[in-house]
Amino acid sequence: MFTQSEPRTQIRSRWQSRPAGASKIAEQSSHACRRNPKRSRPESGSRAFSKLSECGIIVVERLASAKRQTVRAIALIETFGHVSARYRLAAFAPALSAAGCSLTFAAIPRGALRRLLLFSKAAAFDTVLLQRRLLPAYQLKYLRRNSRRLIFDFDDAVFCRDSYDPRGIASAHRERLFRNVVSAADEVIAGNDFLKERAAAGGARRGSIHVIPTCIDPSRYPPANHDAKEVLNLVWIGSSSTLQGLERRRGLFRNLARRFPKMQLRIICDRFPDFAQPPLVSIRWSEATEAADLAAGDIGISLVPDDLWSRGKCGLKILQYYAAGLPVIANSVGVHAQMIRCGITGMLADTDEQWIEAIRALSDPQTRRRLGRASREYVEQQYSVAAYRLHFVDTVTRSSSRMERNFGA
Repeated sequence: MFTQSEPRTQIRSRWQSRPAGASKIAEQSSHACRRNPKRSRPESGSRAFSKLSECGIIVVERLASAKRQTVRAIALIETFGHVSARYRLAAFAPALSAAGCSLTFAAIPRGALRRLLLFSKAAAFDTVLLQRRLLPAYQLKYLRRNSRRLIFDFDDAVFCRDSYDPRGIASAHRERLFRNVVSAADEVIAGNDFLKERAAAGGARRGSIHVIPTCIDPSRYPPANHDAKEVLNLVWIGSSSTLQGLERRRGLFRNLARRFPKMQLRIICDRFPDFAQPPLVSIRWSEATEAADLAAGDIGISLVPDDLWSRGKCGLKILQYYAAGLPVIANSVGVHAQMIRCGITGMLADTDEQWIEAIRALSDPQTRRRLGRASREYVEQQYSVAAYRLHFVDTVTRSSSRMERNFGA
């Protein structure tokens, strides 16, 4: 099931520019190719799995070296197109490879027997990364038994339902499964401080919890042009589910349209709101064009409900705006308040009047240019893959005495 091709075969990856100790990708088909293709489609970000939705298993190997032995890690993920797998794991694969660690990706299948078959293979690896999935107790116990070292990675409030679930956010069942997995894991990687505290409250040892935010590669994004324009473009990027955060503030956008008649709203998504005002520019999301589509905007915006689910979000769209050199306006919920440095990289706004004042301030091209430059610098320093690669590699490989710390140039 986990076969390897010849160690000196070099195959260029679509999502890395071959670092020292070049990598190869071995692809195998499996039951995961029959998963829902819609869920396999990438949402945004790195190109790690853009054409791999039909593959059940992907093995990322470094070239064989006489000086180093390979540490083997496997990542159990939801789907290859899932945004978390690409930004939180695949983005760090080049650093792992350069450090002498192979990384295998396997989508967790539906069906108990198929899952148990996959979990039985965990014993062949030094480290197992379980991402986001809350497993039934017997499946978790079986995976734990077969794992030399188990790491749980999560970047959402998976212990509850999402903001728009008709059953409500609270879920005793999900809370119980969450406590089970963070208690069983040797290490926990949380996407923000709020999630770290929930993991600790759920039974994880504090010394085993690491905060590694969702990171981005700013070099993929061209800088926005903040020259004076006739039309002011607000831009929003996200999934069809999170679009509901905008749709619930329909009245806010009507007010903004009245105050700023030359403003329009660019939506980069796979679904679009039916706003009468302001004028909409509907842009079908594409991984190939998303960076340029963002850079064509003037101000990035984000609106999330003030609830438990939203406090677990890791602010990916904010980071994308920053990488494109855009100042940001967002409500002061969750990581928004942490990521947005008021007057430096953007503005926090909750009321309609605060939004109006923020847009008025950022209508000035020089102000946008200044904040956009600071935004780009901030994401490079604080939320880039380069800023966290050593921490991530150390967390994944720390238990192996065979590891030689060599992270390349």
